[in-house]
Amino acid sequence: MPKRLTAAVFAVALALTGFGGAAHAESWQCAPFARFLSGISLFGDAWSWWEQATGKYAKGFTPDAGAVLVFKPYGAMRQGHVAVVSQVLTDRIIQVTHANWSPIGGRRGQVEKDVTVVDVSARGDWSEVKVWYDPSGNLGNTVYPTYGFIYQAAQRAAGAAANAFASATAAVGGR
Repeated sequence: MPKRLTAAVFAVALALTGFGGAAHAESWQCAPFARFLSGISLFGDAWSWWEQATGKYAKGFTPDAGAVLVFKPYGAMRQGHVAVVSQVLTDRIIQVTHANWSPIGGRRGQVEKDVTVVDVSARGDWSEVKVWYDPSGNLGNTVYPTYGFIYQAAQRAAGAAANAFASATAAVGGR
């Protein structure tokens, strides 16, 4: 039930904000978008989220819907990257929703929903991943190092679900 509830809250949040597809009129950086979507209240460069989460949120190396995958700084990605897990497909393949990864329509800062991410680490611990890159239409050759996943606490998730449900109900006229 909690996973279904998380998925439902995630879907409501996307619907209420208009993030139904790859492109959106606004420009987002990955960290503010991940904070907005996940409810995980961390700030600063994406790479810094891993340490900031210590003592505030559970962290680990297994994907879960609603968790935030934290990328280490790598190459041109000097501030790292964060992406919210939208669904777990297998133990080594997930989909994420994130901002400012692929230039969509020639513009950076776009939101992409349900983007494929593959764990290519030797130990299957999500420490190295490949990410779908829209302009090339494939996963590409780049292997990105990650710290792992930050999980929203169960109590916070239940509160967020209740708030999202109340907002959704109010938005559609109390039905």
